[in-house]
Amino acid sequence: MSAVLKEQTAAGGIVFTAQAPEDLLDPSAQAFLADLHRCYEPRRRRCLAARRERQARFDAGALPDFRDDTRAIREGDWRVAGLPSALRDRRVEITGPVDPKMVINALNSGASCYMADFEDSTAPTWNALLTGQRALREAVAGTLSFTGDTGKRYALRPYPEQAVLLVRPRGWHLDEKHLLVDGERLSAALFDAGLFAFHNADALAAKDRGPYFYLPKLESMEEAQLWQDALSHIEAMLGLAHGQIRVTVLIETLPAAFEMDEILYVLRDRIAGLNCGRWDYIFSYIKTFRRHRNRVLPERGQVTMTQPFLKAYSELLIQTCHRRGAHAMGGMAAQIPIAGDEDANARALARVRADKLREVAAGHDGTWVAHPALIPVAKQIFDERMPTPHQQHERRDDVLVIRDDLVQAPPGTITRAGFEGNVEVCVRYLAAWLDGNGCVPIHWLMEDAATAEIARAQLWQWLHHGDRARGERGDGLFLDDGTAIDWVLFEAVLLGLPSRLAGQALPGAARVREAIALLEELTRRDELEDFLTLPAYERIA
Repeated sequence: MSAVLKEQTAAGGIVFTAQAPEDLLDPSAQAFLADLHRCYEPRRRRCLAARRERQARFDAGALPDFRDDTRAIREGDWRVAGLPSALRDRRVEITGPVDPKMVINALNSGASCYMADFEDSTAPTWNALLTGQRALREAVAGTLSFTGDTGKRYALRPYPEQAVLLVRPRGWHLDEKHLLVDGERLSAALFDAGLFAFHNADALAAKDRGPYFYLPKLESMEEAQLWQDALSHIEAMLGLAHGQIRVTVLIETLPAAFEMDEILYVLRDRIAGLNCGRWDYIFSYIKTFRRHRNRVLPERGQVTMTQPFLKAYSELLIQTCHRRGAHAMGGMAAQIPIAGDEDANARALARVRADKLREVAAGHDGTWVAHPALIPVAKQIFDERMPTPHQQHERRDDVLVIRDDLVQAPPGTITRAGFEGNVEVCVRYLAAWLDGNGCVPIHWLMEDAATAEIARAQLWQWLHHGDRARGERGDGLFLDDGTAIDWVLFEAVLLGLPSRLAGQALPGAARVREAIALLEELTRRDELEDFLTLPAYERIA
């Protein structure tokens, strides 16, 4: 058993609010993280303040648009640095949390890459974060193994057969409450990325495997520049060559869609590509236009990538990446195998195939899946349609996307099943998250924080616009059967949910009523909470 530092031990301005294992957080690691905090925390706070100011303008009726002050970057003739060999072929990537079993299965899965996710699919309990960091360190060293409750042993395949490891730290908006520097919480992003690099950078660099990161939820080139400077600082402190750390950026916020060239430019000596983070992008669209009655989205099941505003976003990302020499990664297939129902399973796989065919035909260089069983399906499609390692030769010069294409609202309806489904997904996911599980199968979809956020933000928007519109103009929102979308409907669904879920073996079942209460509180607030995980984080260990 590893030695631990005593709770609340402070040295050099560092305080832990929980026990910290010495094998991961010895004095040198602490000093490393503290240095990052002191250098970059003021800028992080300025970036977050800029987000709030920008959102206030959107709330007042403004629309996001391409920036006038960066026109020269968009119109300039430049390209990003060449790709390292390990990142040239990324046709199928699997994502998931960082527990040891998942890490082993993902690295052994046959996917091109595995994105180890400290963000949307991990509930950031202190134990989960430390377990994940330790599992990744052992995976990099080749020593990771795991024995399940049944006695089954899991071990890594030989190194050349493993997927390429990429790590997604948490976003700039999140804090790490268990480590304080000079009385301030450390940035969760710098904790996750910094600690991983501190322990693994030398070994990964020796294998020509990075370190590689996926950077989430950026909203501007300034936030990308903050990552650029922080990662350069990490390289300098660890004695790595500049540009040794490579990144892929998820374009999963609406403001970032207008700054893709700019994000590539400021990260041009280390960026490998951009990714269509579709679920968070839909959530960001709702959040950006939360006060815009004319841009209320229909239920989630109708907001597919064939909707014009999402098609425009995807095609602009491909065009931008290929013009600059970067990969354009496709989005997540959230389906999971449906056991015991061959017809339903066949229909689900057909939807996955159609989605992956759309992506490869549009020019994407790779795609994401959430379950190992989908890897052969996605790989077959990309192998057949993309015989080369990538499609950067497909420049998509036919694409012309303007501001209005990216902000147009799709048509559609809100059904009773869609409304009730949003409530159920929110409650079930939140209950599991509070219980320490950040990746939850619900109705044969792998739900994570991003998909739960769509459901939660839609409920807030539907209810607040529906109620406000009836009060001011008498034309509220309605289900497709004519039922008013109001607090009476919401309360009825909430009250009926415990009996609907009773008897099911649900992750976090003991916290369902707490999850219902938190969802009701957040939904009734006059302001939409930026992220569900911000208030929920204060309730976990």
